Amino acid sequence: MKIRQLFDYETWTYTYLLWDETTKEAAVIDSVLEQVDRDMQHIEELGLNVKYLLETHIHADHITGAGPIRKRTGAKIAVHSKSGSECADILTNDGDIFKLGEQEIKVMYTPGHTDNDSTYLIDGAAFTGDTLLVRDCGRTDFQLGSNENMYHSLTEKLFTLPEETLVFPAHDYKGFTQSTIGEEKQFNTRAGNGKAFEDFSTIMDNLNLPNPKRIDISVPGNLQCGDLDN
Repeated sequence: MKIRQLFDYETWTYTYLLWDETTKEAAVIDSVLEQVDRDMQHIEELGLNVKYLLETHIHADHITGAGPIRKRTGAKIAVHSKSGSECADILTNDGDIFKLGEQEIKVMYTPGHTDNDSTYLIDGAAFTGDTLLVRDCGRTDFQLGSNENMYHSLTEKLFTLPEETLVFPAHDYKGFTQSTIGEEKQFNTRAGNGKAFEDFSTIMDNLNLPNPKRIDISVPGNLQCGDLDN
């Protein structure tokens, strides 16, 4: 499996382009509307056949480019069944499997940042969305977020993966590009090193973060899969 990590500076969002080297079947994880032409340039130059456009959740800070890419490639949009999406082609659940050639992509339901977060597990790598960030985790104070669900997703799901599993987050705000499960179990500032739930919850309840600047347009836009002309 080949992995290409792409970055949108305006929203600090990572988009991932994955493909099977033999068949050239590909998937895009967490596209950004303003970067559709960039992503399509890569897809066309590499001769890829995009089968799936995978969303880790309904984003509040950017609008997905999945809809426009679907129009140009015929790929299917997938997001978790709790997302409320009516435009996605596939509503996923925990344990679902997609295939790119002989490579498998497994869905792990990891709520906490929202109630519809999914991690995609692929060939020794975890694409963790906003659930697990490098040395951090997503906020839990809107979109049906939950301290309890986040802590469970981190400690009882993601931290039980093999320690060498590569972690590819949906965002980074400090210059980090990737990590490993072993590193996050030890060094994650919010849930690592065996931190108790009570301490984790105190941290999360005192973040006092402003709402994302684009939340009022991003959530409705993502419920339209980024097809804003429809």
